[in-house]
Amino acid sequence: QGQLVESGGGLVQPGGSLRLSCAATGSIFSIGTMAWYRQAPGKERELVGSVTSGGIANYADSVKGRFTISRDNAKKTVYLQMNSLNAEDTAVYCCYAVVRARSYTSDQKYWGQGTQVTVSS
Repeated sequence: QGQLVESGGGLVQPGGSLRLSCAATGSIFSIGTMAWYRQAPGKERELVGSVTSGGIANYADSVKGRFTISRDNAKKTVYLQMNSLNAEDTAVYCCYAVVRARSYTSDQKYWGQGTQVTVSS
């Protein structure tokens, strides 16, 4: 059984940058779309950005021009580079991936455990 392991969260000052990483581990045949979601206290979970296996990326309007999502297919890892952070970016960030464990199995939705990003002075 595979899983997603995240790293890179923490405390950063307004205007600062952070880079999140999420590696898929375990039994994996292929990975489709990978994405980052976030959820702030009292708010619904929102899609931050997604990237297809071919590298096509999409972003929430709130992060366009500040965040960049990318992936390394050989490392089975998705990244989220976050620049010009502000207090509204404070949230728990979770990665997501559509994973096929074997060539003959169906796609499964995998979620990471979440990593806290806090933007504060």
